[in-house]
Amino acid sequence: MKSKRFAIALIGTSCVSTWPTAQGVTLETVLQTTLEKNPAIQEAKSNLEQAAGQRLVLRSIIWPDLKARVPAGLQGGHRGGEDSIKGFGFARGSFTQTLFNAAVPASLRRGDVGLLIAQQQLNVTVVEQLHAARLAFYGALYNRGLQSIREDQRQRLDENVASQKDRYEAGLTDRSAVTSATVQARELDSQIEAAHRAYAETRLKLAEAMGSNPSANTMLPEPDGELQFAPMTVDLDPETTAALERRADLKLARLLVRAASDDQRIIEAGYYPAVTGTITGTYIPVSGIHREGSTSATNDISSEIVEGAVYTWRVIDNGKVTGAVLKQRSTREINELTCRKLEASVGRDLLRIHNNLQAIETRERSLAAASAAAKESALLVQQNLVGGLASQFEYRLTQNGLLQTESGLLDAIYQYNLALAEWDRVSGRYFQFSDDTAQNVH
Repeated sequence: MKSKRFAIALIGTSCVSTWPTAQGVTLETVLQTTLEKNPAIQEAKSNLEQAAGQRLVLRSIIWPDLKARVPAGLQGGHRGGEDSIKGFGFARGSFTQTLFNAAVPASLRRGDVGLLIAQQQLNVTVVEQLHAARLAFYGALYNRGLQSIREDQRQRLDENVASQKDRYEAGLTDRSAVTSATVQARELDSQIEAAHRAYAETRLKLAEAMGSNPSANTMLPEPDGELQFAPMTVDLDPETTAALERRADLKLARLLVRAASDDQRIIEAGYYPAVTGTITGTYIPVSGIHREGSTSATNDISSEIVEGAVYTWRVIDNGKVTGAVLKQRSTREINELTCRKLEASVGRDLLRIHNNLQAIETRERSLAAASAAAKESALLVQQNLVGGLASQFEYRLTQNGLLQTESGLLDAIYQYNLALAEWDRVSGRYFQFSDDTAQNVH
């Protein structure tokens, strides 16, 4: 069986680094570290080694069994005219070989399939953990960006508070304007704190996905970059066909069906006879060694070889084989239904994500235009407010509108990146398998 190898092939939007940070990590670094240190992936690798051992156990049914014993001791007493104590030692060996067993073909296939199952389980775990790390990375970028937007607006509102205080002290406005400006600025404090907590939580998830120990005195990873919007054009039919071929969970489901079928055939082998060839032999290097209880000098033990065959066949089935077969057959049928459901869901999921991407793209364009207009309006009202040509209420409305459009635009870009990550997961693009893997999974 050929060795398997895979390569990460991330498709979709990546994050472009815009500023250096002490603990800054790019998306590529996050995924590579997750692949190397994530505990779930490490456990799946250990399970792969365990499956290799189980494969040897299943293949042992075809291998011969050779056993050897070397008894030794002392023999003495007045028997047959002997008057001395003699030491003795001899070798006994047995050799058995399965000649016919209906379970052999299924056992050999089951060992190979078991190893492939462990490999695909590792692949499924890798996909799940890489996807979780990618979502955590995007979540950290989103919450940091949301915090930055709100802090920028609070700074503008604080500047407005200072401006209104100056105008109040100069007698150009009343105290209610100062109070209103102060209340508006302080309303953002709780929102900024909520975004800060969410940012810390996503960084913690990112550290866990990367295999770091959050309890240790180490800094949490800080994502390097910002969310980018890059529209993607996809073709559903080719992507659906490719996903059915390359998705690790679908390959695993098909392998589980094969494994259940082979397990059923192994159990059904109990209906058929089994034939085992045997060869036993005894080698005695000296003469004059008597059998136990013998008093005759002519009843010595001599070297010998005996060949034969053992034939077994279950005549009456008390339900042990029949019941096990029925139970295993139901398991196989359940696996087949599960596999068909997974395969049928691929097209629906890709269509849903495709429609979601189109809807988010339309929303992003609308919010981008609205954000530009809100910035111009907020700047104009701010200038008029300084000159006394606009009210504090108008300023409040324009600032709230600016915050909502900027936050909505950031959320649309974040949701688009999440949808791209989900597209890569459903289409099986997190990593692509080499040809030799596909050739071993029929």
